[in-house]
Amino acid sequence: MDIINDIRQAEELTYDRSFAWALQCGKLLTGSDSDRIVVRCAAIHILDKWRYVPEETKPIWADIIEAIGFYPYISKNAESIHLDTLADEIRQKSFLSDFLPNTYMHSKQKELSDYLRSDKNVVASAPTSFGKSLLIEELVASQEYRNIVIIQPTLALLDETRVKLKKYKTHYKIVVRTSQDHTPEKGDLFLLTAERVMEYVDFPKIDLLIIDEFYKMSLRCTDNRADILNNAFLKIYDTFNPKFYLLGPNIDGITEGFEERYNAIFFKSDYSLVDCNVIDLSNDYPQNQTQRTIDKQKMSNLCKLLDELNDSQTLVYCATPARARRFAKEYYEHLVSSNILPKTNLPIIEWIEKNISRHWCLAKELKYGIAIHDGSLQKHIGASIIQYFNQRHLRCVFCTSTIIEGVNTSAKNIVLFDGKKGGKEIDFFDYSNIKGRSGRLMEHYVGNIYNFAPIPSEDSIVIDIPFVEQDKELLPNEILINIRQKDVQTQVVDRYNKLYEIQNELMDIIKRNGTNVNGQMNIYYALERDISTSQYANIAWAQMPNWDKLIYVLELAENNAFNFEGRHGVVSVRQLARYIDMYRKNKNILHIVGNIYHSKVKAVKSATQEQKIKYLDDAIETGFHIYRHWFQFTVPKAFRVVDSLQRYVCENHGKRAGSYSYFVQQLENDFIREELSILVEYGIPSDTVRNLMEQIPETLSEDDVIQYIQANKERLFAPLMQYERDRLEHCL
Repeated sequence: MDIINDIRQAEELTYDRSFAWALQCGKLLTGSDSDRIVVRCAAIHILDKWRYVPEETKPIWADIIEAIGFYPYISKNAESIHLDTLADEIRQKSFLSDFLPNTYMHSKQKELSDYLRSDKNVVASAPTSFGKSLLIEELVASQEYRNIVIIQPTLALLDETRVKLKKYKTHYKIVVRTSQDHTPEKGDLFLLTAERVMEYVDFPKIDLLIIDEFYKMSLRCTDNRADILNNAFLKIYDTFNPKFYLLGPNIDGITEGFEERYNAIFFKSDYSLVDCNVIDLSNDYPQNQTQRTIDKQKMSNLCKLLDELNDSQTLVYCATPARARRFAKEYYEHLVSSNILPKTNLPIIEWIEKNISRHWCLAKELKYGIAIHDGSLQKHIGASIIQYFNQRHLRCVFCTSTIIEGVNTSAKNIVLFDGKKGGKEIDFFDYSNIKGRSGRLMEHYVGNIYNFAPIPSEDSIVIDIPFVEQDKELLPNEILINIRQKDVQTQVVDRYNKLYEIQNELMDIIKRNGTNVNGQMNIYYALERDISTSQYANIAWAQMPNWDKLIYVLELAENNAFNFEGRHGVVSVRQLARYIDMYRKNKNILHIVGNIYHSKVKAVKSATQEQKIKYLDDAIETGFHIYRHWFQFTVPKAFRVVDSLQRYVCENHGKRAGSYSYFVQQLENDFIREELSILVEYGIPSDTVRNLMEQIPETLSEDDVIQYIQANKERLFAPLMQYERDRLEHCL
């Protein structure tokens, strides 16, 4: 590694030094894999300093860069990196994508592409900067697959993918919601979360299944959504037997037997076109101090570091949303106290000041090129922050794990401010993912990670595939019931047979719902108990539930379809019902924000202006979190589960069933007309959609709405704010 350090630290690149390094790399090219890694890293650092490389040695380096397969960089720097022979040029052309115009692949990317073009299914593990996602686009662009399902873990990632792939709408209808029908007229491109795959009723024959961040299938190293992702895979694969491409970073292996059973190849590569300088500052913060003291020391040093980095783009990783917001605010206050003037006037600032509050800390921070990013932000705000950051309008984003797993972005610099994710210590896998965001392919050759927290010990990551492994202790019933009987292994067969004592029709409902089996059975038994009592009125309702009906369904679902352990801004059924009632009456989350804020202020006598601003920030964070966690996901899911079970129970008892679908749709769609809710899905603010509502005919379908807006853009856009126009242009 001396050669890499020498290049990295060199203040000037003389002819002799450049020639000596190139000669050394030339010798290493014929050596071991580790030798070639050294050459690759050295070449990246040379490219980072390319303008300083003596002209006489550039042809030698060009040969080395070509030999290690850096064809994207050769194409990017065509004016200064020349291939001298016809053989070199022919070899370079062989790395040109067959389907993406003017797009060159690096050598390992081409190797993976060839596997994807073979008859093998592919499970790929490679760094963030490898370009795995580019191969998703190449598969779509090839038009070899009529119907494709792409599963990604977040709606934000799916929306990024939709924007990237909308250029193929001539050949594919893009389906992002369970309410959208597929089309017989052309291919279908389903961009869905695992939950929506389970909810989608009538798939056509699926030819290709892609799962991004497939490591989330693991029961050992992921979140509580592993069940649903495994079941989504089983639903598509067992029904249609499509080709599949599973991709993720930093994985060393998968469950033994998976490759043989599924005609798959596990492709692992550490090949990267960017490198990362690791700057370890963790020893500056002795752990025998209080957390408050450590945070104060860290923040003081972070302010100095960010000032030094100036406009060099930086992501600051924090353990929780509260810490990300707190430290973003402290850095903003540091800039103000240093008499730094605001630098940006982004359109979103005007929108926030008009539609949320001019006192919200985010509006103030954005003027200084600072932002926050976590899972509670409204979808369009989070998407805009990433867009602005990628466009270099923002210099610093304080973020949580959502920016590692939930969106595609990277930066010149990463600061590992905290060594935890939520309340748990990050492991080496998490650290590698965070580090992988440093440097940006085709933009930053070399990134930096500043470790304010210790680096976790390195360990091997083998992803268990639960439906193959079928570990007796780990395999949950929610996955077990979705495994085909012929694939069930001896160690779980008794439990499987016990589960299948449930009536077939009821079992089909339970499998489709995809939530806790015991919880669903508890709801079923409660409905059976109540169906012949006065509670029947609270079961068999339609349209909008009154207070009693709302309470009844939520109490059925509590601890069966959801719980309040993580709080998420709500601690009881009655509080949740009150917020739902408030939201459906006012159709605006800011009424809940206002309620939370006034409750906080009222509880403190003579609150200072500073306290009031803090309470407002807290109220906005809590209100937005309630909206994203409860209204957009948890409550609709719970009501769907209860709805499906009450229909079954009512039918068995010969009674009229209820229908909760209208209420669920209204809640999920921000109480916007069904055909216009696609706009909110695409990342348009709901207030903007309401402003457009009267001007868009009610007779249009979801697909027609998009075409209508594009055809009448000039008239529809005229009264809108610049931010609203920008969002519509970007999303549509």
